[in-house]
Amino acid sequence: MSDSSKTHGKTKTGSKGRAKRGFGLLAIAKTLPKITGQALGKRGFAQADLLGAWSGIVGQDIAAHCVPRKLDRPRPGQRRGAQAPGGTLTLRVEAGYALEIQHLEPVLLERINGYFGFQAVTRLRLLQGPGPAPKPPSAPPARAPDPAAERALHARLGGVADTDLRGALDRLGQAVLRRET
Repeated sequence: MSDSSKTHGKTKTGSKGRAKRGFGLLAIAKTLPKITGQALGKRGFAQADLLGAWSGIVGQDIAAHCVPRKLDRPRPGQRRGAQAPGGTLTLRVEAGYALEIQHLEPVLLERINGYFGFQAVTRLRLLQGPGPAPKPPSAPPARAPDPAAERALHARLGGVADTDLRGALDRLGQAVLRRET
């Protein structure tokens, strides 16, 4: 085999006998679980989507005060006495909110298990500490531009012959005017 015929990676032979690569660009949604699976698996999150769907599972109010840390599930064949076969979900909870979460445990377990579709969690373990990181503030609502400034913008754009360019400049000008007012 000559050095020129060697290729790296998977190859396929095309219709003219040339080697073609068997892979190309992949969607990030397809590769992300493979990348994050090992790191999250070490922390007990074999299903990483629990973290992403947390606020949808328990609600915005509860998710603002607690976040899942680890999911301990019994190994196949391992029995936990009289306890059901589900696991223990460890939550990091704000110190002042732990009692509320403790009282809501049956409701939260029902919601979490409803998300999984089976009894994946039978117990919550609460660790008190700082709550989830606050979300960055959202952008303020857009304001209506000043009518006089809007008329001045249209007057300036009247001399632009290209309609596509004029439309793009008008959208840009409108956005700038909404920010300034």
